[in-house]
Amino acid sequence: MNSKALAVLGCSLLLLILAECQEKEKPPKATEKRVAKEPKANKSLKATGQKLQQAAAKPPKAKARVKPTAPPSQVHQPASILTRVVARGRFQKVPDSLTLTAGDTLELRCRGRSVRWRFPAYLEDEDEGRLRIKHFERHSQLLVVNARAADTGEYSCWSFQCRDSECQDGEDRMGKAFIFITDPQELFVPTEDYYEVVQLRTNHSTLLPCQVTSPLAQVTLHREFPPEEVAVDGLDISYDVKRGFVIHRPRPSYAGSLFCLASLDGMRQISTKYMLIYINYPSSAPKPTVGASAATVRAGENFNVTCTVLGEPEVTVDFTWEYPGQQIGRPPYSRERADLARRGGQVQQESESILYVDEARAIDDGLYTCSATNLQGTTTVSTRVRVLPATPAPRGARAG
Repeated sequence: MNSKALAVLGCSLLLLILAECQEKEKPPKATEKRVAKEPKANKSLKATGQKLQQAAAKPPKAKARVKPTAPPSQVHQPASILTRVVARGRFQKVPDSLTLTAGDTLELRCRGRSVRWRFPAYLEDEDEGRLRIKHFERHSQLLVVNARAADTGEYSCWSFQCRDSECQDGEDRMGKAFIFITDPQELFVPTEDYYEVVQLRTNHSTLLPCQVTSPLAQVTLHREFPPEEVAVDGLDISYDVKRGFVIHRPRPSYAGSLFCLASLDGMRQISTKYMLIYINYPSSAPKPTVGASAATVRAGENFNVTCTVLGEPEVTVDFTWEYPGQQIGRPPYSRERADLARRGGQVQQESESILYVDEARAIDDGLYTCSATNLQGTTTVSTRVRVLPATPAPRGARAG
């Protein structure tokens, strides 16, 4: 073959190779049809995917850290410093109330460097060695051996915050628990009194301290004469297993002999009997006012000073006086009265004391002080009276 023929053959082979390559690069027809018929939703998904890819490619923005806030119920409360020793090397957090059996040993520990204890009054007079308190460098120990029903009550401790030589009460470092010492023979905390006098005071709640030794005891309130159960509605009268019955609104009808009745496991016991005496107790100390019949008098003239108290009906007010003539035994006299008066739509008691001074002298010049006293306290008020020399007699009368 000549050179021309070889060149033509080479070009033909090259064209065939290029045509085959183009055919291979073309996508299949079926695939092209599927792509053409692809739903619009897929297009939106593709667009969303592209946006997500773009967002992922971008560096994330730094977010401000928000400190989580604990709900009110989860706010940190200062840990109690009071624990109970249940065995050697084993300690238990003391709950709000705890029940033990008579004869048990009670061992409490209070964390702190300078600890003080408070416990039921019966243990304060205990002289059998059942109560033992020991102080260590970082805690204090209270031990009650052979516990009794009379040991029932509140146990508390607190530590002092000491720096150098100064010590202050640590209010946030305090622990307390009410401990019942159950005894099947003693449903009430024993007392030495068969009768106890209790005052029912107006505007003051009254406690009948029939304290039980078991929180499971059923307790009711009764009147001795006439024999009947007293209604406990939670408003006028309520019951607290740790204290007894509380009369929130004392009335004259509650006066008399009352007692508590406890029942547990088929056993019934009555408490100390409480003799309730109703006293119309004032809501506050008296608020007296004082005034003289004349701020200035002449020697030889008569005058008086009046001290007045407006208050609640049937409340006794006692008056006492201090006056200039006391130093020489000057004997003025006083008169007292108490009447009901309506003021501002309310009935009030007007108590009054009047101090009379006859034939004033120079010694009567000065400060007159009235002190008014009721069951709530004493209040003192004062006023001043000037005594001038007597008016000289006319010259003509003196000459005659």
